[in-house]
Amino acid sequence: MKKEDAQKLAFELRQKIEEHNYRYYVLDDPEISDAEYDGLMRQLQEIERKFPDLITPDSPTQRVGGQVQAGFAQVVHPLPMLSLDNALNLNELREFARRAKNLAPEAHLEFVVELKVDGLAVSLQYENGLFIRGATRGNGEIGEDITHNLRTVKSIPLRLREPVTVEVRGEVYMPRASFLQLNAEREKEGLPPFANPRNAAAGSLRQLDPKIAASRNLNMVTYALGASPDFRPATHYEALMTLKDLGLRITPQIEVFQTVEEVMQYCESWRERRFNLPFDIDGMVIKINDLAVQEKLGATAKSPRWAIAYKFPAEQAETRVKEITVQVGRIGTLTPIAELEPVLLAGTVVKRASLHNEDILRQKDVHIGDHVIVQKAGDIIPEIVSVVKEKRIGNEKPFTMPENCPACGSAVSRLPGEVALRCFNANCPAQVLERIVHFASRNAMDIEGLGVAGAQQLLEAGLIADVADIYQLPHKRDELLRLERKAEKSVENLIAAIEASKEQPLWRLLYGLGIRFVGERTAKLLADHYGSLDRILAATPEELEAVPEIGPKIAQSIYEFSSLKESRELIERLRKAGLNFVQEKAGDGSRTLQGKLFVLTGTLPTYSRSEATKLIEQAGGKVTGSVSRNTDYVVAGEKPGSKLTKAQQLGITVIDEAGLKELLAAKEE
Repeated sequence: MKKEDAQKLAFELRQKIEEHNYRYYVLDDPEISDAEYDGLMRQLQEIERKFPDLITPDSPTQRVGGQVQAGFAQVVHPLPMLSLDNALNLNELREFARRAKNLAPEAHLEFVVELKVDGLAVSLQYENGLFIRGATRGNGEIGEDITHNLRTVKSIPLRLREPVTVEVRGEVYMPRASFLQLNAEREKEGLPPFANPRNAAAGSLRQLDPKIAASRNLNMVTYALGASPDFRPATHYEALMTLKDLGLRITPQIEVFQTVEEVMQYCESWRERRFNLPFDIDGMVIKINDLAVQEKLGATAKSPRWAIAYKFPAEQAETRVKEITVQVGRIGTLTPIAELEPVLLAGTVVKRASLHNEDILRQKDVHIGDHVIVQKAGDIIPEIVSVVKEKRIGNEKPFTMPENCPACGSAVSRLPGEVALRCFNANCPAQVLERIVHFASRNAMDIEGLGVAGAQQLLEAGLIADVADIYQLPHKRDELLRLERKAEKSVENLIAAIEASKEQPLWRLLYGLGIRFVGERTAKLLADHYGSLDRILAATPEELEAVPEIGPKIAQSIYEFSSLKESRELIERLRKAGLNFVQEKAGDGSRTLQGKLFVLTGTLPTYSRSEATKLIEQAGGKVTGSVSRNTDYVVAGEKPGSKLTKAQQLGITVIDEAGLKELLAAKEE
């Protein structure tokens, strides 16, 4: 076959395959069999094998491929991806509508109701119709670049049906059948099963190797238009229909209603029907249809005022308590755990439920051998609702909390005013394990490979004894390779993750230290206020309390932590390991780009996109994904695309990397 003929045939095959993908995934109306579809794909693969230079980035053969990623770059969302407030009953839905009406009294409120698919929220960016980037929701402002994995999801088109530039939001999920098959395979391999389809989908999208994500049969539905200035639909429903026409999949169960009562009836109709769906939903989403009204209503810091999630009441089931065990947390808290006869609940098998503390254990009067009613709080966390006392036959046994720690044997006690028993032995092996897992967790230092199983293995091998020892592991490569199930690639990934964690911002380190009462928000407040770990730990309780939102319990806890000799020694070892102990503060003369909006386009000579974004943000600027009249600078590299054209049309200042470096180096006048 001549190359010209091959090029023409390849183009025709791609068009046919894209059309069949659209009919299968979007319209749910396939025209050909799977065998015929596979035949078209094999024809295209054969042409591209013979003529590799004919391969295009949006070819359906390119969904799985590319190199294993070294890590995840950060992506700044053009518009925040906010979470939703919840409504649990009709009265709360009425209150949602009443608040909206008060803020927009002249508006006629029309409601769009959609299934709340239980998966992982993602943002997809298309430029001139081509899929160029996909990211997780992250903290709402900044997500992780998972483009390499999203390209493997067959319901995500690599090229839209029109050459438009648009950002969309969607939910990636794993069908129940795929979830059950995946867990069966993992159990055969001796790997821990995923807790539920949502966790399985999230774990699949955070794989560094796209071939793993491709094997998980993930799917996606689109639920919103993101930052897309070229689109001006009047309603949310119109926006969804437009996205469907572009080739993006939406849930077919979308309805528009005029009253809250109609909304509630539709929501309730799905309470039982949801279990007949091939995927999990944990409620319904209700949105004001008119996009102009949405814009007027705006949002709080956490959630939009024009949307709310109606959460289904928790599904309940009856099972029996086989045993009650005690779990020791990272700060020594003893938690009673009910070990249950396995029961299917909200789509997953439940084997354990927390009883929280001794007081709740007594209040609920749970005995070993009792029949109990269990439910999932928010369809996620198993809990015991009540005991079926009429089924007691006399051989059930009350449970007494131990006087000594089950992990180390030290005496346990309650502090005045607290409900939990605690072990105060800082060297308790259970606490050491939990502290290491917390330090390495995704929301702290984000060291992949140091979950419970990985940390336990390193502790048992004597390779680590505390969090500072983690940073000696890169020097113990040979010892790591001798561990069971530690292949060379997994060791390389672990070492890379450890080295990358040294650059984490100060608040993550502070949160990772596991100081009691210091959560993520508190850590961010303190890092922003003091600017360095040394200043935080040197502050008196009175000085700490002067920081907005820092109360006496938090202040005293930080002061007690910093007063311990063990804490001071740990901090010095982390300093020597090269961790980031400082954070620039607003108003210290270093934020020369405060309030400026930037757009990055094209490939820069020396900075990666994430590096340039980080430098701009550290200087007080903000990076967005689309050019508008509010944009101050467009930083253009090689092959800049349509953003440069739009900037020139709007008269926006365009600079190159050298110009950006000049701005970053400038002194505030």
